[in-house]
Amino acid sequence: MSKNFILDTNVLLHDPLAYSKFGDNDVIIPIYVVEEIDSFKRELTERGRNAREIGRILDRFRQRGNLGEGVDLEHGGTVRVAFMPDKWAEKVDSKFLHTEKKDNFILAVALELQESEPDKESILITKDTNLRVRADVLGLDAENYEEHDVSIQELYPGSCETTVPARLINKLHSDGRLMFDGSDYPPVRSSDADQSPGGQMSRYYPNEFVLLRDEEGSGQTFLARVASDYERGEPVRLEPLGSLKANAWGIEPRNKEQAFAMDALLNDEIDLVTLVGKAGTGKTLLSIAAGLRKVTDEQKFQKLVVSRPIFPMGKDIGYLPGTLEEKLAPWMQPIFDNVEYLMGLSRADKRAGRGADELQDMGIIEVEPLTYIRGRSLPDQFMIVDEAQNLTPHEVKTVLTRVGENTKIVLTGDPYQIDNPYIDSESNGLTHVVERFRGEASAATVTLFEGERSRLAELAANLL
Repeated sequence: MSKNFILDTNVLLHDPLAYSKFGDNDVIIPIYVVEEIDSFKRELTERGRNAREIGRILDRFRQRGNLGEGVDLEHGGTVRVAFMPDKWAEKVDSKFLHTEKKDNFILAVALELQESEPDKESILITKDTNLRVRADVLGLDAENYEEHDVSIQELYPGSCETTVPARLINKLHSDGRLMFDGSDYPPVRSSDADQSPGGQMSRYYPNEFVLLRDEEGSGQTFLARVASDYERGEPVRLEPLGSLKANAWGIEPRNKEQAFAMDALLNDEIDLVTLVGKAGTGKTLLSIAAGLRKVTDEQKFQKLVVSRPIFPMGKDIGYLPGTLEEKLAPWMQPIFDNVEYLMGLSRADKRAGRGADELQDMGIIEVEPLTYIRGRSLPDQFMIVDEAQNLTPHEVKTVLTRVGENTKIVLTGDPYQIDNPYIDSESNGLTHVVERFRGEASAATVTLFEGERSRLAELAANLL
C-alpha cells in the first residue's frame, strides 16, 4: 500500500532533497510550509541557502505540472502542495492553546489526508519532537527524519581491545608488525564481530587503533594501529604506535586514547582525523600542538588554520563592534588560550603584551570563521575545525571539499554539546563524517574518554 508523507518545514530546511527519499510514495508539502520557508530565504546561512534551493526545486516542479494536483517524481510517486480545508481550522485550534498557528495548519493538512484518502497511510515527517507528540494525540502517525542520523551509541569509536598470547606481543615488540592471517593469530577482536561487505572475516578498519592485552592476565599490553594498505577481507597488519613519549610542543599523551590521537595527528599518510570526546579530554590542545609541530618543526605545511562555527552558548550578547579580528576574538579565545599554553608564556610575558598574536603576525597560525570558507581552496595547510558537532552534514561537506593538495584536516567536537538548534547528537556533521569515513585508508577516528583538564573538570563532566 502506498503512503502519504507530509513534510514539515524543518525537514526541508535540513535537507532540500528530502522529497526524493521516500521511494514510490506520495510526498505532500503543506502550503504553510512553503510560506514558512519563504521567511528564511534572505538569511546568509546554511538555512537560508536551503530555503532558496527548495524554492528553485518547487519552481521546476511547477513547470512540469500542477503542484496542487501532484507532479510525478523520477523514481515513482508524486510530490504535491496541499492546503487545509476550512473545516479543520477550528477543530485543530481548539485542541491546542498558545501554539504556533502554522504547526496547527500542518497538522490539519495531515488529518485531512488521513480522512480523505483512507486507502493510504498518512505519516507526518518532522524533526520537531513536540509536533510529533501533538500529532500522536490527534491520532496521526509521526516520524523523525533520519536521513543523516547516526546513533550516538553505535558511533564508530576508532579503537578497540583484544586479547592475544604473550608471544604475539613479544613478536610485535621484536618484529614491529603482526599478521592476522591465521599464521600468527586469527582475526578476532573482543569489541566487534562485524563481517566485511564481502562476507570474509576482517573485523578491523584501516587506521583503527588496537590495545592488545596478554590473554593470560600478566598485564602486558601493546598499542597498535591497523595498517591502511590492505583490502577488506585480506590479512590485517598491525603496526606499533610511535613512542608514547613522542611530544608536540611539549605535549605528551597521558592515556592510550591521547596516544592514539597523537599518532593519527602526526601521521602524514592520514589526511582526515576526527577527534570525538567530552570536554577536557584534550581534543583541541593535542590538535593545535600537533599542527604547530608539523608547521614549525617539520615544515610539512605552510601554516596552521584554525576555525570554528560561531554559535553562542545561552543567550547571545548581540552585536560586537570593531574589525573582523575584534569581532572574532571572543569566539576564538579558547584557541588563543591553548596556543598561549603551548607557548609557555609566564605572567610577565603576558603583562609585556606577548600572546598568540605573535604566531599570527609570523604567518604560522591563521584563525578565521567558517562563514567565509565557501569558494576557497586550501593547499599545504594543517587545518583544525573545532566544535565541529555544531555543523550540519552539508556544512561539513562544504568544508572538506575546500581541502587542497597536501592539506591535513582535523575535526574535533563533542556530540553531546550542541548549540546549533537545528541539529542534534545524531544528525550533526561530526558523527556523519565519522560514520562515512571509517573504512577509508586516508582517515582515522579517535574517541577520547578520560578528562585530563583537571580533577574538577573531569568530575563535572561525569556527574552533571
